[in-house]
Amino acid sequence: MKTVSKTLPKRPYVCLSCARTISRSTRRYATESKASPEIYDVVCVGGGPAGLSLLTALKNSRQTSNLKLALIESQDLAPARTWQLPPTQYSNRASSLTPTSKAFLTEIGAWQHIQHSRVQPYHEMQVWDGVSNSRIEFDWPSSSQQQGSPTNNKTIAYMTENSNLVRTLLTRLSEFDDNVTILDKTKVSSITLGSDEPSSVNLSSWPHLTLSNGRTLAARLLVGADGFNSPVRTFAGIDSRGWDYDRHGVVATVKLEDNSLASSEEEQEKTAYQRFLPTGPVALLALPGPYATLVWSTLPQHAAHLKTLSQEDFAAMVNAAFRLSPVDIKYMHTLPAGQADELTWREPHARLSAAAKIPRRVLTLQEGSVASFPLRMRHADTYVGERVALVGDAAHTIHPLAGQGLNQGLGDVQALVRTLEYAVAHGWDVGAGMSLEAYGRERYAANHRLLGVVDKLHKLYAVGGGPLVGLRSWGLEAVNAVGPLKQFFMRQAAGGGG
Repeated sequence: MKTVSKTLPKRPYVCLSCARTISRSTRRYATESKASPEIYDVVCVGGGPAGLSLLTALKNSRQTSNLKLALIESQDLAPARTWQLPPTQYSNRASSLTPTSKAFLTEIGAWQHIQHSRVQPYHEMQVWDGVSNSRIEFDWPSSSQQQGSPTNNKTIAYMTENSNLVRTLLTRLSEFDDNVTILDKTKVSSITLGSDEPSSVNLSSWPHLTLSNGRTLAARLLVGADGFNSPVRTFAGIDSRGWDYDRHGVVATVKLEDNSLASSEEEQEKTAYQRFLPTGPVALLALPGPYATLVWSTLPQHAAHLKTLSQEDFAAMVNAAFRLSPVDIKYMHTLPAGQADELTWREPHARLSAAAKIPRRVLTLQEGSVASFPLRMRHADTYVGERVALVGDAAHTIHPLAGQGLNQGLGDVQALVRTLEYAVAHGWDVGAGMSLEAYGRERYAANHRLLGVVDKLHKLYAVGGGPLVGLRSWGLEAVNAVGPLKQFFMRQAAGGGG
């Protein structure tokens, strides 16, 4: 029997870069529009603080105010524009703004619209080791106010709710009359590269976004401010690397006991507290009045257990976290209930120095404010591609122990706006890779340093015993004792550079 051989056609070799381009340009969805795209200079996906501040800063800048801008947000922004809560209620999504971030928001005309009654500056921060009780006290000495602090005052940071900031940015953005399109309640169905149509402008290198409302947008520059699972980053083929911490962050709004002995000045100049436990740091950050926001990084099973407790027992666990030994706290996590009684019995035996500064007692927590989320560290391989830039969580995700996540995003926005201003002033294409290189270099290096420091701090304080505890305690006390060194770290944390 004669065997008939068939020669299969050889597949042409396609390099990885071209294959990625072909894949992106040929991907199509049923919802894709065949109509000509609407052309924009900058399209930003994501309507959180990073995305909104980017559009606001671009419109506020003399060099970039004429750019045609669009913002795409899947959520309804109407409630955010009219957001309002009573003075006895606070959102559990609050952030710490550095003086540098506050100065940026002031510069772009947004800070004047914030609800100042819901902003709490704090002027001191007490940080200590939960195992050894070694402590560092962050505050600006009066002699350094004119040259140490980025804003020449005693404020370390400003606590405010994220909703307050979003409302502020939307209000400022509404003051610009033209060239801004906000598409909320709208999802991105697909992102592809355009095509070279002989009868129209060549947009083959421009990202084309097909939206859930049927519209198609072509972006000279596409900015991803779309969070940890960024579709813009995926479209650009940029990998993000890192790891999960096997920790969850528990947040809540709590009410503290009244401090009837405090003067009005002492009441205004509040203190933030953070204690490093082997399972993770616990922080209590002041809000206006007798309220504070809790951020407690702990084991997933502890986080789940905390959310099942009554208000009284939850408050007892928070009070224990700042007063009892790690061994006592670990035991209280095993109790299904009755933490309040357990704290009453154990607290008189706690090893607390009479001079130790600890937060006022938590009395109650705001109903429905307890939530948790997994903690992770991620960093994108690069922040820029051809006609693509990443800002905020789309580029990096950080452990909350330093309270720098939002400030990193605002720092990204500041740098990107400066880069685009330079490009416009010199007649460059704002989406070209050459135009974006400076932004990528500046912010990747700065964020990489901060991510590394925070990651190492988490791992350093996760050790519960041995010689490492003594070494880290000596280091903490040494930094606290050397004024110029401590002020250097404070300037870094405040965003003031070296």
